[in-house]
Amino acid sequence: MKQGIHPDYHPVVFQDLSTGKAFLTRSTATSGKTVVWEDGNTYPLITVDITADSHPFWTGTQRLVDTAGRVEKFNRRYGKRSR
Repeated sequence: MKQGIHPDYHPVVFQDLSTGKAFLTRSTATSGKTVVWEDGNTYPLITVDITADSHPFWTGTQRLVDTAGRVEKFNRRYGKRSR
């Protein structure tokens, strides 16, 4: 295996925005936010809209994910432009 071509995997905490549940795993993703985990160490925090904890396939229940604010923000920034 070649040295120096693989990304750096490091501990990262992912948090589900709709349920608040968080889990620690290894990832190449980075974030400016940090969180102190149960073990007392500080790790980068990445928030996500849906995880297995809130996805209807895994929970068997439907949950409403608020994306209207994001759509409106997108339309204001990149929406219809006058010519």
